[in-house]
Formats: sequence, structure tokens, C-alpha cells
Amino acid sequence: MLEGCKNAQERWSGVHELVDKWLQERQSLLVMYTDLVQQVTQGTLPENRQVQQLCEIMVDYTSAGHFEIFEQLYREAEAFSDQRAIELGNRVIPMIQTSTDVILDFNEAYDNIPLNADQLDALSQNLSGLGEHLADRFQHEDLLIETLHTAHQELINT
Repeated sequence: MLEGCKNAQERWSGVHELVDKWLQERQSLLVMYTDLVQQVTQGTLPENRQVQQLCEIMVDYTSAGHFEIFEQLYREAEAFSDQRAIELGNRVIPMIQTSTDVILDFNEAYDNIPLNADQLDALSQNLSGLGEHLADRFQHEDLLIETLHTAHQELINT
């Protein structure tokens, strides 16, 4: 997508826009996740549609991270010859993959599966575990953004 950029300023700006859009999607995911957790905590079985929407946004968000955002962050780090950032990314991406596996497992377990009251306790436990993995994921993603992207802002202004 950003291959046609002529200079570092263009690349940085393009990646910045992608990351901003992606972080907005993260916010939507968090709102949806929090709503479901509140319902389940109150003992209310959420509507199937709500769980399916959470699954969809999580899979979309995760896919965008792996197949678009992380790739562009690496390319930016390469464009700035930032070997330290590339090495950090190589260490952090496997940590993010753990949460990807949890997200895909949750999706497989709950997407397009009719819920019933007997599943409320299992859903509560699975949402709790999912939340822990999402928190870890977001922390690692923020580290990638800071190291592979935000750190380069100063370089384009000089």
C-alpha cells in the first residue's frame, strides 16, 4: 500500500494514518468486549449477535495487525535503517502470536454458535482469559508502535 512513497516523510505519514485507524478499531473492540463482560458479570446471557460482532471485530483487528500494520512498521524501520527496532519486533511478534491463538480459539468456540444459559459460566471464564490476553497484546502492540514507528517522527523532522 505504501510502496509508492517517495520519501521517509510520506511513508511515516502513511503508516501513521494506518496505525490511527487501527487503534480506533481497537477502541471499538474494547467497548464491545467491556459491554459483553458487564452483561455476563451481571448474570445476563448476551445476544448471539453481540458475541458474533465481538468475534468479527477481534478477527478483523488481529488480521489487520499481522498482515498490514506490523508489515508496514517493519518496512518503516527498514527505511530508517533502525536495526534495534527490527530486532525488538522480532522478539515481540511471537508474544503477540500467543494472543492471536487465544482470539482465534475464542472465535472458533463462539462465532455462529447459539448460546444458552448453561454456557454462561464458561463464557464468563473464557471472556476473562481473553481479556488478559488482549491486555498483553495491546501492551506489546503499543511497544511495537512506539519503537518501530513513533520513534522515527523525530528523524523526519530533521
